[in-house]
Amino acid sequence: MRCPKCGCEESKVVDSRPSESNDAIRRRRECTRCGFRFTTYERCEEVPLLVIKRDGRKEPFDRQKLMRGLVTATVKRDVSVETLTALIDGIESTLRDGGTTEISSVDLGSMVLKRLVSVDKVAYVRFASVYRDFKDVDEFSEELRSLND
Repeated sequence: MRCPKCGCEESKVVDSRPSESNDAIRRRRECTRCGFRFTTYERCEEVPLLVIKRDGRKEPFDRQKLMRGLVTATVKRDVSVETLTALIDGIESTLRDGGTTEISSVDLGSMVLKRLVSVDKVAYVRFASVYRDFKDVDEFSEELRSLND
């Protein structure tokens, strides 16, 4: 690590501990040339997840956008925010653990629906109606029939 005072590339670690938010390692270092002490943080590098939209555009995975959709689907239902957060955490964890960096919005929606059906069936139908963009009542009825199977 380069010393911010003299530019020397040699330093020694004096103290090392987790950061306050526990998402990094805080290291106190001392330059071997000038003795200047400075702090560095070591964090795990996360590759951003990208969602490929139906028209081919790519946009960063947005937890808040997904949460808004789920909150809308679960309005006036007995589903806690903690349950929705856990659902999103599970999806994100599955994607990251699988080494995925890009996912189509269709596949992402399918992952949400697969988990949402066990949380609340009404919320599932609400989310599916927007996600699947039903063109008529017959498509909607077919989805309801498949839910009862």
